[in-house]
Amino acid sequence: MPGRIPQNFIDDLLNRVDIVDIIDSDLPLKKTGRDYQALCPFHSEKTPSFTVSQEKQFYHCFGCGAHGSALGFLMNHRGLSFVEAIEEAARTVGLEVPHEDGVHAPKIDYSPLYEMLERAQNFFVEQLKTHNDRNRAIDYLKSRGLSGGIAKRFGIGYAPDSWDGLMSALGTDEQAIQHLMQAGLIIENDQQRRYDRFRDRITFPIHDRRGRVVAFGGRVIEKGEPKYLNSPETPVFQKRRELYGLYQVKGSNEDISRILVVEGYMDVVALAQFGVTNAVASLGTATTTAQLETLFKVAPEVIFCYDGDGAGRRAAWRALDTALPLIQEGRQAGFIFIPEGDDPDSFVREHGPDVFTSREPIKPLSEFLIDELAKKTNLSSIDGRARFLDLAEPMVKKIPRGSFRQLLAQRIAEIVDLDPHALAPLAGGNRPHTRLARPTKRRGHPSMVEQALKRLLYNPKLANLVVDYKAISGLTDDHAALLAEVLELISRHPNLTTGALVEHYRNSSHYAILEQQLETPLELDDEANAIEFTQAIESLLRKTKPGAFERAKAEMRRRADEVD
Repeated sequence: MPGRIPQNFIDDLLNRVDIVDIIDSDLPLKKTGRDYQALCPFHSEKTPSFTVSQEKQFYHCFGCGAHGSALGFLMNHRGLSFVEAIEEAARTVGLEVPHEDGVHAPKIDYSPLYEMLERAQNFFVEQLKTHNDRNRAIDYLKSRGLSGGIAKRFGIGYAPDSWDGLMSALGTDEQAIQHLMQAGLIIENDQQRRYDRFRDRITFPIHDRRGRVVAFGGRVIEKGEPKYLNSPETPVFQKRRELYGLYQVKGSNEDISRILVVEGYMDVVALAQFGVTNAVASLGTATTTAQLETLFKVAPEVIFCYDGDGAGRRAAWRALDTALPLIQEGRQAGFIFIPEGDDPDSFVREHGPDVFTSREPIKPLSEFLIDELAKKTNLSSIDGRARFLDLAEPMVKKIPRGSFRQLLAQRIAEIVDLDPHALAPLAGGNRPHTRLARPTKRRGHPSMVEQALKRLLYNPKLANLVVDYKAISGLTDDHAALLAEVLELISRHPNLTTGALVEHYRNSSHYAILEQQLETPLELDDEANAIEFTQAIESLLRKTKPGAFERAKAEMRRRADEVD
């Protein structure tokens, strides 16, 4: 029998999983400001009161009080056990669930890598502003028609022509150098010589869906090979899962109905320069199933943009083959073919954005499939039509059962001059779906500890304001020791979200206490809640030594002012 799942794996899983992706696969979410909304699946309602926070990785229904993390949703909505929920969440991000089998797994904390990548991003942007060679980089960007505003939106930077520019700036000690290596920013060769991976290149930061920098792409400024250089895979970056520009797409569009998939960073940026803000790029490989799943959770229609030459059509066929198993009800895919000799970057600069914003040039997936199969056969002969049917059948079977598969099978029957009923087994039928539970509400009169704990749960970053959390653990107030423990946990893992924080305690005796604090949402804005949190902490610290309290109070006020 497998052992328990290590807590550090669960923490890491929740750091990688996006609750919006998890929930949106069960019920469609609509972006409203910073959060997402839907009709609550746990009670009947006509006006949406079910809210999902991507920032907090937490959901809450203002109608019935249902709330929780991504794991909690999988358990309450799909009826999964805790272990099944972990396995399902891990599957969505390509992780294998480990079991301890009596031996504790090594601790995993990727926050130093995220912090180092963010520092590298700041370094590259600063070099584009201040380095002696910056004009070469700026002239190149201007020659591609990019404005300063677009460069800023995408965080474009410059890696100096130096073997150790980044390493000298950020590799302050051996631990920092190790983090740089783990993040794929510096290389160590066989002679143990270390040097910057990106040198004399325009840099393009790659963000994950939560907006964290996880990798970089680098484009050579003049001549050199390779023209594009990407970060290697790291513990926080798997190129088959990420998409360049998706974070900017989600930030620039309230209601995303269509996403364009192009091949390069410059294609994405050039299209944005001309007002086409819904383009993303795969990272040097054919579009993967994981990338397409992500895109369909953001928009119902995905359009692939390829060159019109033979290589472009072969790439389009690979994309079609990947997309077929994902075409469910409400999803569409299609293709735009750019005239031979052009790419989206050059085409939009010469002809403008119309071809990328109009429906006219889009070839639906079904038409492209039929056209490509027809090129391989002779539909005027019985043998050719039989061959067409042989080629089409395995492709259609890849499509999930539903109306699209049925209609495509009917169209194929027309092409080969068969009675549609003869292809009924190929058309398939329909499948059912799911249900479940509803948590209960509780009320109480919150103490100062509970007030601080509630605000901390909803905004873990408030822990940065606290100077002496150890003093709180010595108080006799109910749950004071728990508050201090949570503060310490966040200090060790500063990137914890609300969802990850709660799940950390799921198998603890403290879980019910934390759950109680989350039953009713906070009513004040972030600034007001930070003030009330500070006041609650000060009230608790006042019970400790007076001198220590005054010093702690002054330091907390100083930190609060810095945040403001």
